[in-house]
Amino acid sequence: MGEPLPNMVLLAIPAFAVLVTLEIAAWRLARRGRYETRDTAASLTMGIVNLGIGVATGALIVGAHELAYHHRIFDLDRSWWVFLLCFLGQDLAYYWFHRLAHERRWMWASHVVHHSSRHYNLSTALRQTWTGTLSLAFIFTLPLALLGFEPIMILFFAGLSLVYQFWIHTEVIRTMGPFEWVFNTPSHHRVHHAFNPRYLDANYAGVLILWDRLFGTFVAEDPAEPPRYGLVKNLGTFNPLKIAFHEWVAIGRDVAGSRSLREVLGYTWGPPGWSTDGSRKTSAILKAQWRERELAGAAERPTLGSSASS
Repeated sequence: MGEPLPNMVLLAIPAFAVLVTLEIAAWRLARRGRYETRDTAASLTMGIVNLGIGVATGALIVGAHELAYHHRIFDLDRSWWVFLLCFLGQDLAYYWFHRLAHERRWMWASHVVHHSSRHYNLSTALRQTWTGTLSLAFIFTLPLALLGFEPIMILFFAGLSLVYQFWIHTEVIRTMGPFEWVFNTPSHHRVHHAFNPRYLDANYAGVLILWDRLFGTFVAEDPAEPPRYGLVKNLGTFNPLKIAFHEWVAIGRDVAGSRSLREVLGYTWGPPGWSTDGSRKTSAILKAQWRERELAGAAERPTLGSSASS
C-alpha cells in the first residue's frame, strides 16, 4: 500500500462555497440561472448531513473494498497507467451505478433526493442522499479492488468525480464546443436533471460523456426545448426529512399492500413508476407516449411541397 491520497471532497469544500457565491452574483447581474432561498437551504442541509453520514459509514465502505482487495487477482502498483485505468474503471462503474439508480426503484429511493429540486444551480449539486449505503451504491467499485486497484486509489477517483460534477450544475455556462464530445458538461447534465419526456433517463456520465455515447443513453440539449427541472411528480416541500425519506416510505406502503412476491419485487426492484395495474407511468412509458405525439404531430404538419401546391 502506498502513501494516503487526499480526500478531494473535503479539500474542495471552500471552493464550493466560493463558486456558489459567484454564481449567485452572476445570476443577479445576468439573470442567468435561478436561486430560491428555501430550496437552497434544503440542499445545503442535505449536503451537510450527507457529509456526516459519509464519515460515520466510511469505515464500512473502506472495509468492504479492503476485503475485496485482500482477494485481489493482480498486484497493481501506482504507475501512471494504473492511475489512468483506475480513473476509467471508476468512471465506468459510476455510469452503471447512476444508470441503475434511475432504472431500479430501490436505488432510486436514495438517488431521487438529488433530483428533487426544481432549480438547477450549484447548490443543487450539494443536495445529496442520506441513504446511499442502504441503496448499495458502494458495491459498484468493489470489482476494481478485486482486480487489484488500491481501495484508497478507487476512493480518490470517486471523490474526484464528485468534485468534477459540482461545477456542471449550472445554467451560467451554456455550451463548451468540442469539450462536449468527450466530457460531461453543464449542457449534458441539465438534460439529466430535466423531467421533459424528451430528456428522461439520459446522460448518466460522471466525468466522461463517452459512456453515454457508447451505450446509447446520450441526449443532446435542444435549445428549442429548455429543460424543466425536478421530478415527474414534484414533492412540493422543502422539509429535508421528507426529501430524504419520501420514496422509502412510498416503497414501504406499496410493499405492505402487495399480494404476491412478484408485486413485492416489482415495487422494490422494478423501474420507478411500476405498478401492478399499470396505473402509474414509468419513464419508458412517458418517453414512448412522447414519441407517439411527436410522430403524430409530424404527420399532421404539411410538407413544403404540399404547402406550395395548396
